Formats: sequence, C-alpha cells, structure tokens
Amino acid sequence: MTTPDLTRVVVRVIVIVLLTVGALELVWLVRTSLSWIVLALFVAVSMSRPVGRLERRMPRGAAIAVSYLALFLVPVVIAALIIPTIVSGGQDLARKAPGYVNDLQDSVAKNPKLRKLDRQYGITDKLQVEAAKLPSKAGDAAGVLKDVGVGVVNSVFTAVTIMVLSIFMVAGGRGWVLSALQAIPDEDRRARVQRALETSATAVGNYVGGVLAQMSIAGLSTFVVLEILGVPFAAPLAVGMALFDAIPLVGASLAAVLIGLVTVFSGFPGTTIAWVIWAVVYQQIENYLIQPRIQSKAVDVHPFVVLVSVLFGSSLFGIAGALLAIPVAASIQIGVREYLHYRAALRGEAAPAIAGDPPPATA
Repeated sequence: MTTPDLTRVVVRVIVIVLLTVGALELVWLVRTSLSWIVLALFVAVSMSRPVGRLERRMPRGAAIAVSYLALFLVPVVIAALIIPTIVSGGQDLARKAPGYVNDLQDSVAKNPKLRKLDRQYGITDKLQVEAAKLPSKAGDAAGVLKDVGVGVVNSVFTAVTIMVLSIFMVAGGRGWVLSALQAIPDEDRRARVQRALETSATAVGNYVGGVLAQMSIAGLSTFVVLEILGVPFAAPLAVGMALFDAIPLVGASLAAVLIGLVTVFSGFPGTTIAWVIWAVVYQQIENYLIQPRIQSKAVDVHPFVVLVSVLFGSSLFGIAGALLAIPVAASIQIGVREYLHYRAALRGEAAPAIAGDPPPATA
C-alpha cells in the first residue's frame, strides 16, 4: 500500500470514529426526547386497535378523539379515587397512630417471642415516640405538597407531550409505513417486512390488552380481600396493586409487601398473616393460570429473554422501560424470525423453527 493510500485509510478511519462519537454524543443529549418518542410509539401502536374498531362506525378523526378521550379519563378517575382518600387517610393516620401503636404493644406483650425481640431492640417504644410526633408534623405537609405539585406539573407536561406525539403517529402512521414499504424494491422482502410490522403491532396490542385485564383482576381481587379483612384505604391500595401489577416479574410482589406493611397497623398479626397467605396464593394463580391465559394470543417470549429485556429496559428508561421490555422483545423476535425465514428462502432451505412460529400442520 502506497503512502497516499495509507493516508486516505487513516483519514477515513478517523472521520468514521469522529462521526460515531458525535452521533453517540447527540443521542445522549436528546435521550429524554428519544424516550418520549419511544413511549409515544408504544402508545400509538396500543391505541391503533381501538381506533381501528371505532373507525368502522365513525370517521377516523372522531375515532381518534374518542379513543384518546377515554385514555385521558383513566388517570383522572384514578386520581379522583386515590387523592381524597389519601388526604383524609393521612389526617386519620396522624390522629390514630398512637392508638395503633398501643394495639401493637398489646399484641407484642401477649407473644413471648415478640416480647423478647421488643426488649432487645425497643421497637414499640420507638414507634410510640414517632407516633406522638405525627400530629405536630402536620404543618410540614405544605412543603411536601409543594414539591409534589411541581413533580405533578412536570409529569403532566411529559404525558401531554407523549399523547400529542402518539396522536400524530396514529393519524399519519399508516401513510408513513406504506410510503416506507414502497421504497423497498424487492416484492418478497417488502411483503415480509409488512408482515413483520403487522405481527409486531398485533403482539403489542395483545400484550397491552392482556396487561390491562391482568391489572383489573389484581386490583378487584385485592379490593375484595382488603374489604373482607377490614384494612383501611382498601380502594387506593387496590389501585396501587393494579398499577404495580403492570411491572413484569416483581410488580405484584412489591405491592404485596407495601400492603402488608399497612396491615401491620390495622390488625397485627391475624390480618397480616391472612394477607400474606392470600398474596402468595394469588401470585401463584396469576403466574400459572391468569397470565398464561390472557397472554395466550401474544407472541411467546422465552422467560430468560423476558428477564434480560426487563433488566435492560429498566436500566435505560426506568419503570417505563420495564413496561416496554416484553413487547419490544417480542417485536425483535418477530423481526429475527422473518429475517431468518427470508435468508432460508434465498438458499432454498426449510425455514428454521423459532419460538413464536405457528405449529406445523399435521395430516
């Protein structure tokens, strides 16, 4: 290789490295906006199914308006259900906390093992001191509410931005996809890409529908059990269980632990033991009966892939990333499957078997 050729190669490598570093830096700077676009795309794909169904009975613009109005009402109803209960419940807790601690002291005094632990660590005495401070700390709530208000305003701005982006995607997404498909010259490749996109959209829609059904079952069953046990704040706790249940793998368990802490102050140890038993039983029922049934129409994803995708998604985008991990993994799986089938067709070979493929027909 001559000196000019070597110089051109070195310059080319340097330019490629600089462009790559610049592109990565740009992605890092706009990471927040990119995460909003990803969330908007997920919402748009999820809303495409109800919009499509309503479009059969009304113009597409009206179908989009009705669908997004219903979506907007969901957090409004949840807030109307939770916020008044939390406010009144917080005031009630501050007033009754000393009595709850006294009840806990009576329970500890009747149990030899708990009494021994209490003598070693002084748990009930510390709780009694902190409970007595609650009424005097009510004035600090204004500062906390101010911080919460700022966070709510920022969250509302983010949510509105994501909703507007998703509305534009739903309104024009079909035309964008068709234009992109027309740019693919190979007819077979175009058909496979279109099939992969349609299958991915169906998988995302099935996943979202299944998650909503699973959340509803978890929330309603939790509300019934808490009402039977006489636990206070049953409605907001049930809503919390439903929301946490949307987080794959660990959401329901985290919510069960938090609710278990509430039961300690409402009826320890009987109510707490009853709740723990029900939470463990329900978790098994959900894992082996409810979730497989309501997700049976979605694309099958291996549990290891689910775990890895949830870990990566939560690391990149937090809770939203954990929620998006499974449908994204399913979409990637569909894309890989179509690509391998396409490569096999080019070589004249049989398509390889991949998770999510339909079962072979039997004679």
